[in-house]
Amino acid sequence: MTDAPAAEKPGLAHSAIVEWAVRMLTSLSSLALVVLLLGTFVGVIMRYVFSAPILGSNEVIQLVSVALVMLAMPTAAQNEIHVRVDVFDRHIGAWGRLVGDILSRGIAVYLLTLLTWRAWLKLRDAAEFGDVTNMLRIPFWPFYGLLALGAVLYAIVLGLQLIDIARAGGNRGE
Repeated sequence: MTDAPAAEKPGLAHSAIVEWAVRMLTSLSSLALVVLLLGTFVGVIMRYVFSAPILGSNEVIQLVSVALVMLAMPTAAQNEIHVRVDVFDRHIGAWGRLVGDILSRGIAVYLLTLLTWRAWLKLRDAAEFGDVTNMLRIPFWPFYGLLALGAVLYAIVLGLQLIDIARAGGNRGE
C-alpha cells in the first residue's frame, strides 16, 4: 500500500472514464448526504420543538442511506481510503502483500458481481410488481438500481486495480 494521492497513481483504475464515473457517483452520494442531513435535522426539529413528527421520515432516511453508501464505495476503492488492517504486512513481505491484494480484490470483484446481479433482479421484480414503501409509497426499484450501479462500478474499479497490480507484480514501490 502506498501513501501517494490518487491523482499521482498511474494505471487503469485512474483512467479518464473511470475518474469521470466515480466523480459522478460521488456527486450523487454527496447529494444523498445533504438530503440525509437535512431530513434528519428537520425531523428532529419537527418532533422535539413542534411535537409534530414527520411521518415516513425513517423510510426516506433508510432509502437515502442505501444511495449514500453504495455510491460512495467506488470512490473509497479507487482512492484506497477504505479501512485496512495491515497487521501482517511486515511479516509477509512484498510477495505476501501481492498475493493478499490479488486475493482480496478477486474475491471482492466476485462478490460485488453477485450483488450487482441480485440487485438487478430485485430491480426488475420491484418494477414489475410495483413494490413501494409502506407509508410514503416510494418505489423501491430506483434504489435497487443505485445499489447495482454502485456495486458494478466498485467491481470495475477493483478489477482494474487487480490488472494494475498484476502488471506491476512485486515491484509496486511499497
